Amino acid sequence: MEPADGPGALDFHGDEEIIEVVELGPPGPDDLAAEMEDVDFEDEGAEEPDGEAWETEDDEGLEDGMEAQDDSEVTFSLHSASVFCVSLDPKTNTLAVTGGEDDKAFVWRLSDGELLFECSGHKDSVTCAGFSHDSVFVATGDMSGLIKVWRVDTKEEAWSFEVGDLEWMEWHPQAHVLLAGTADGNSWMWKIPSGDCKTFQGPACPATCGKILPDGKRAVVGYEDGTMRIWDLKQGTSLHVLKGQDGHQDPLTCVASNQDGSLILTGSVDCHAKLVNSATGKVVCVFKMESAAPKAPASEGEEAESNSVESLGFCNVMPLAAVGYLDGTLAIYDLSTQSLRHKCQHESGIVQLLWEENSAVVYTCSLDGAVRLWDARSGKMISEYRGHSAEILDFAVNKDASIVVTTSGDHQAKVFCVQRPDR
Repeated sequence: MEPADGPGALDFHGDEEIIEVVELGPPGPDDLAAEMEDVDFEDEGAEEPDGEAWETEDDEGLEDGMEAQDDSEVTFSLHSASVFCVSLDPKTNTLAVTGGEDDKAFVWRLSDGELLFECSGHKDSVTCAGFSHDSVFVATGDMSGLIKVWRVDTKEEAWSFEVGDLEWMEWHPQAHVLLAGTADGNSWMWKIPSGDCKTFQGPACPATCGKILPDGKRAVVGYEDGTMRIWDLKQGTSLHVLKGQDGHQDPLTCVASNQDGSLILTGSVDCHAKLVNSATGKVVCVFKMESAAPKAPASEGEEAESNSVESLGFCNVMPLAAVGYLDGTLAIYDLSTQSLRHKCQHESGIVQLLWEENSAVVYTCSLDGAVRLWDARSGKMISEYRGHSAEILDFAVNKDASIVVTTSGDHQAKVFCVQRPDR
């Protein structure tokens, strides 16, 4: 497992979109997009009525800030409740979409927080939002299972569909294809905007997390019963199933793949992270986090402190993986030796982590409302950014790692400019 190098490595040139420079080996992105055209979708698409007229809502008074310090450059404050999700447009990295507990989603400009348009018509908390690979479409999904897709240039709704309670949603990396997982155990795949549809039937329990692999032909889906499946998107068949001792003992919380899709990491409420060979479906190793100190038994009426894997990801430039835990531990594992390299402790639980595209720097956001940058080689914190008065619930990093966008329980989204002394 050598660091990515040679023709498969990511190489950035200015503002070129990723699709132009990522080489996943044969077939190329155009072939994959064309191949998705050949997928035999059943047309289960039911037309939804047009979205409601725009609603505007006065920004309600936000709670007094616990943090006086605000390192952000821009604050977006049109949401009137917790902001659950954020995604940046991959082509220009100039737009964000955020969704919140106020049943609203907004597309807005990073440079000044200016609203472009509201993704109207949701009737429940918007928990999933993201742009297609070419930034042509933006999709928003709410907890009740209503998914809407909008054309970014015309700001008009292009497609909508209703599924069961929505767990996660993701765009295909090379085609206008959307994948989503629901509480009934199904994963759904649609061509956008035609709505041609295919379903992948999992066990009769929620499909809690999912990820399309970089080859664009397979997806990995994790389930509440601790199982993990690798699906062939074209055939609609399950290639590998991890269950029993090979699977997790508790619900899966997150999945990730390395840059060429050869390795998968799965994380679970059982506090284990499993490294899986995606070609064979076999577990390569299990990373277990031992608690630093034995937990005091909970007194009557109190719940015992729990821990779980909340987020994980692979480094693109070194054989490293990061796992973030609810107890505030960031663990950096060395994949070549399958051993723990660093433990970086946070005061409070880690919500999410992201690696920089082309360096060994990992970002974390946590329940204490701060974003932190860590050097995975040394295990040292590089910098910390604050500005939220409540926990950070999601964040995104732009392509050149100069901007971090966060969303929070304080009803706000914030844009931070990341100054790095080491570059």
